[in-house]
Amino acid sequence: MKKNAWLLIVRPANVITAVSDIIAGIAISGYFNSDIFNELNILKIILLCLATAGLYAGGIVYNDIFDFENDKINRPERVIPSGRLSLRQVNTLGISLFSIAIVLAFLVSIFSGFIAVAVMSSALLYDKYGKHNTFLGPINMGLCRGLNLILGMSIVTPLELKYYVIAVLPILFISAITLTAQKETKGKNKLAIGLAMLLDASIVLGFWMISNHFNFSIKTALIFILFWYGVNLYAKINAIVKNQPKLIMKAVKIGVLSLIPLNASYVAGFSSVYLALLVLGLLPISLFLSKKFPVT
Repeated sequence: MKKNAWLLIVRPANVITAVSDIIAGIAISGYFNSDIFNELNILKIILLCLATAGLYAGGIVYNDIFDFENDKINRPERVIPSGRLSLRQVNTLGISLFSIAIVLAFLVSIFSGFIAVAVMSSALLYDKYGKHNTFLGPINMGLCRGLNLILGMSIVTPLELKYYVIAVLPILFISAITLTAQKETKGKNKLAIGLAMLLDASIVLGFWMISNHFNFSIKTALIFILFWYGVNLYAKINAIVKNQPKLIMKAVKIGVLSLIPLNASYVAGFSSVYLALLVLGLLPISLFLSKKFPVT
């Protein structure tokens, strides 16, 4: 029972989406287009994937710690308010996850280590303060994902500064998911979902702009982009037409999991469709885990 509680609190389905961020960032950096098939290069990829898993899981853990009082009322089934794990146990887990993640990132490079610290700081800021601010919260949450994409790019240093601008796209999308999630337990957030749909559309435009300024093949990435956009559009339309908590939460869940096809879009355009299909292969794993463990 307690073993299951440890998995419940780290949201394993979400952690896989964070790993896809890293692979996307590595693809953007051009690393996959070089000779990476030696032990040192593969080790760097593994270290960054493990680092992001720790950072994401740590952020989720502290989200539940800071939400403890509210969850006792609104979500008593969660791990801490239900008593399956104590605050002390969960706090120890969060510190351990963050510490291991940062050490692993520094083993890749000093730059990677500092980006990992920035991801952790942004996650804690959101968990404690950001999510309570209607305007800054979505931006803060988006920044976590944008920095995570940069963490993947950090495998190549130095990298031209213009590449870091691409991190704006996941910032916009996560802002859209966070807007959708506002009042998800109560409903009545049609305006927020409408704004989220506009942000999603702006990301499609963003991919077109990337194709004009980077070595990015939008033709190769198009099917992945359309898949990502289509599933989110359908989910958000349902949530806005029938503005009910169940459908809103479903739209949020789909949004989070659809980060995998979004990241596959980067990989397809910057690297190869075959590698993008491997990234997309993470989606059924994440979907399976989402049926066993919570996403939101």
